[in-house]
Amino acid sequence: MPARGRVLLLHPNLGIQESISKIFPSYEWLVDPASNLAHCLAMLDQREYQALLVGRCGSGWSAEEVLDQVRRRHPRVAVVVLSDNGSPQEAIRLGRLGLDDYVAEATPPDQLARRLREIVAQPAPDPLATLSAGGTILVGRSRAMRKVAETIRLIACRRSTVLITGSTGTGKELVARLIHAIGPRAAQEMVTVNCGAIPEHLLEAEFFGHVKGAFTGAVVGRVGRFEQANSSTLFLDEIGDMPLDLQAKVLRAVQERDFQRVGSSQTVRVDVRVIAATNSDLAEKVRRGEFREDLYYRLNVVPIAMPTLADRLEDVPHLVEHFLDAICREEQLPAKRVTREAMERMREYHWPGNVRQLENAIEKAVVLSGEREALYPSDFELPAAAPRLDAGLLQGVGLPAGGVDLDALLTRIELSLLQQALERTGGNKNRAAQILGLKRTTLSAKLKSCRAANS
Repeated sequence: MPARGRVLLLHPNLGIQESISKIFPSYEWLVDPASNLAHCLAMLDQREYQALLVGRCGSGWSAEEVLDQVRRRHPRVAVVVLSDNGSPQEAIRLGRLGLDDYVAEATPPDQLARRLREIVAQPAPDPLATLSAGGTILVGRSRAMRKVAETIRLIACRRSTVLITGSTGTGKELVARLIHAIGPRAAQEMVTVNCGAIPEHLLEAEFFGHVKGAFTGAVVGRVGRFEQANSSTLFLDEIGDMPLDLQAKVLRAVQERDFQRVGSSQTVRVDVRVIAATNSDLAEKVRRGEFREDLYYRLNVVPIAMPTLADRLEDVPHLVEHFLDAICREEQLPAKRVTREAMERMREYHWPGNVRQLENAIEKAVVLSGEREALYPSDFELPAAAPRLDAGLLQGVGLPAGGVDLDALLTRIELSLLQQALERTGGNKNRAAQILGLKRTTLSAKLKSCRAANS
């Protein structure tokens, strides 16, 4: 009977390993056993598997750890946990982390094999549809992005204030738009204020509006952003840049949902959901007296921390596919594809500008590639990743019986590597620094230090 596919079994019990390995081929499955997590991950790297069976009675790993490691490196492998001691709550929690199924270890082999067929036969979940609404899509299947998506689902229908933190380009505004789009206020347009882009003397009127004659130039009254966002969502972007003297008034508006227009004593009440975002460390600003502590805690009711792209590089292929498709459609160009070499280069790059930098790099590559279908590493102009240190290089290094001057030895090794990098690049310090994963200034400083130590 031809095999339907191959299953990897992570289980410490050799008897169970042997039993399943012998029985499963009768149900069209080939089985490879693994006794520990490191062995399991190595086998997943070496061979294609349709499913991974995980025994919960194993020591040295947890289901959470297995899911985290496997989803990072092999997101399309179906993962099934075998346990007779689990609870429905645990199954739900693991499902949120990417588990495909949770079955009793005592399940008869024919039923377990049939369940595997059902799971593998199901279409793979769309990695781009982690969460979407109103044309806004949160892209990614990494553990970090699943956590963000789950938080959005839980709070979207609530009124709680949200504080989104993260580096520039991580997608803070996108998350704010998703919270609004899948919530009950979606029928109204979300109102956005960039607190760092408006002159300080105009911010109060921008937030709360003003009446005619409130100040020079106020020839007519104006409704502020809080009032515009009534029955909707107000997104306060770069909240960390808000002047300290305005923070007290914003605190009252956020807390009480009322305010007074500039030049008026009449109180205006609103029903508004507030979402704030910042790339600043607000807790540190509070410590330095640059941000009100009470406003910080009022905003930080539900915190969402956006990961950098460097912290979720496993999402790069999904993001590339998403942006590539969107840009080609917008530019009315035939579909393009990224070569394997280019994709590997993008997965190795650290992306200091985060998702925004990746999107811009893809748009540039699409536009400048003309009619060519394939996009190559040269289309993205990314520096080559520093080569990983092969553990085999260290196997022959032994400690002499008489000991060693470790600092002097390490200095000589470092100087040798620096000189080899310069020789390989013909003396080009920029390229040599890229090979070694250094900044050019760091390379120059190390050269000077090592040469002085060896002189």
